[in-house]
Amino acid sequence: MSWINRVRNALPFAPKRETPDNLWIKCPGCSEMLFTREYEENLSVCPRCEHHGRIGADARLAQLFDDGGYEVLAAPKVKEDPLRFRDSKKYPDRLKAARAANPHADALTNGLGKVGGHKAVVGVQEFAFMGGSMGMAVGSAFVAGIERAIKEKCPYVAVTAAGGARMQEGILSLMQMPRTTVAISRLRRAGQPYIVVLTDPTTGGVTASYAMLGDVQIAEPGALIGFAGQRVIQDTIREKLPEGFQRAEYLHDHGMVDMVVHRHELKATLARLIDYLTAAKAA
Repeated sequence: MSWINRVRNALPFAPKRETPDNLWIKCPGCSEMLFTREYEENLSVCPRCEHHGRIGADARLAQLFDDGGYEVLAAPKVKEDPLRFRDSKKYPDRLKAARAANPHADALTNGLGKVGGHKAVVGVQEFAFMGGSMGMAVGSAFVAGIERAIKEKCPYVAVTAAGGARMQEGILSLMQMPRTTVAISRLRRAGQPYIVVLTDPTTGGVTASYAMLGDVQIAEPGALIGFAGQRVIQDTIREKLPEGFQRAEYLHDHGMVDMVVHRHELKATLARLIDYLTAAKAA
């Protein structure tokens, strides 16, 4: 035993205090260390730089519905691993790992409740579940949410967050693009509004389908929104892209997004839009 260990063992040092691993969080925007509790109480928005952090489906639904109360709608069952896909892991193993780390069975969860006193169905994509990727389960859940909105005679609000189509389902994932588009057309024929909230990130096949078909397009500040990645576009056109390209504010300035709304104002904004759009439909 070394002399330093003998001294340490002989002296009455106080035991080391254990600090919870989740006490602090580092802001992805400004790199400031924030108390996790304060950060979450601020709706996962950095109080210093206003960076809007990514949040899960349950937190999002609780923020949007009145008094945080809502009914989670059952997700339709779909065939898993239809292509028997395998890369470095089997697709069922990836699904199993994603489900172990998330509260829901796949990347889109529907809730039914009231927003500002108005009944609505809200569908939220969970980016933490395989990057919010759109496969058959997401497509089926989206269509089921639309059908419930038609049945309830209320709007459907889609909160998007996705890296695009789910590669493990190949062409079957791409088929969800026209499938969800047809469902939106049915909602419109039923006379109900369709509102989209674009959050960070919304890309790929989701952007190329239901994420850009809203009667009103809302985006959170700083959200990355696009189809192909910036580097791919730059290499294709061989030109330097403008500053802030594919960010919510740039898209708003160029007419692709109707409004950029801070998370603190999102629920109130949705309530006003639903009130206006449902009144217009009834008139």
